[in-house]
Amino acid sequence: MRLRAGTDRPPRPDGPSSTGPRRRNNRVFEESRMETHEFTASTVEEATAAASEKLGVPAEQLEIKVLDQSKGLFGKGTVRVQATLKQPAEAPAAEKAPEKPSRKPRATKAKPKEEAPQEPQAEAVVEVAAPPVSSGVVEEIVATQEDADAIIPRVEEVLAASGLEVNVRLKNMQSRYVNLEIDGEEAGYLIGRNGEVLNALQYLMNISISQSLNNGVRVTLDADDYRSQRETSLMRYAERIAQEVRNRREEAVLDPLPAFERRIIHKALSEIDGVTTYSEGEEPNRRVVIAPAEETAGKA
Repeated sequence: MRLRAGTDRPPRPDGPSSTGPRRRNNRVFEESRMETHEFTASTVEEATAAASEKLGVPAEQLEIKVLDQSKGLFGKGTVRVQATLKQPAEAPAAEKAPEKPSRKPRATKAKPKEEAPQEPQAEAVVEVAAPPVSSGVVEEIVATQEDADAIIPRVEEVLAASGLEVNVRLKNMQSRYVNLEIDGEEAGYLIGRNGEVLNALQYLMNISISQSLNNGVRVTLDADDYRSQRETSLMRYAERIAQEVRNRREEAVLDPLPAFERRIIHKALSEIDGVTTYSEGEEPNRRVVIAPAEETAGKA
């Protein structure tokens, strides 16, 4: 058991054009093909597709020139392109077929001389260098002060756009994480129910940082010391549920939690006898299951 804490033909148009084939002014036509048009979209591919649809020609018949390209804070930006119809290639002049030479009397074929069979030649052996053998050592990612100096202004930029009077300071750096503290009279607005606002902001900032730094460094955000208080609260809650699981011999399924909060519970209960933990489900609805130890054999 589990506990859950007209088919009519249109009239022919009147006028002289209906009595014979239309003639196109070649000069006007060629000038129209040289016109350029500008298009703006999120990517060059989208702008090219828009130009193709607007001008009614395949993208292969367009010359695309990027005029301007900007990138936003979270990787989204705009690109402005100039689209020009390509000029059709002129067909090469037909070459004059060579005249057929007059037939000459056949010469008597000479019997070929028999040649001694040649010995087969040895094939050349091409040596290919063996690929380098990996040492198997994974380089550890360690955040540096340079990383922190690049991350803090980005967080400050987002918070300034929110209009909140808050400050951002470096708390510490641990392994690959740059841990930042947000404080001020209005810092509480950044927490939300069970830290939902703070977690969402942290998620967005890590997307931005991964695209700009591209070195595996991550950021954690705290506001008014919420993270440490939340950790203490989660540990007490997990210990209480673990005690109920031991007494009732029934597993309990917790509410969905982000990965770093699930790790807090796994670590807190790893030292308690009689219970064990595992996670199930898919993000963002992945949950921690607390179960009697003997009932989790074979579960990951």
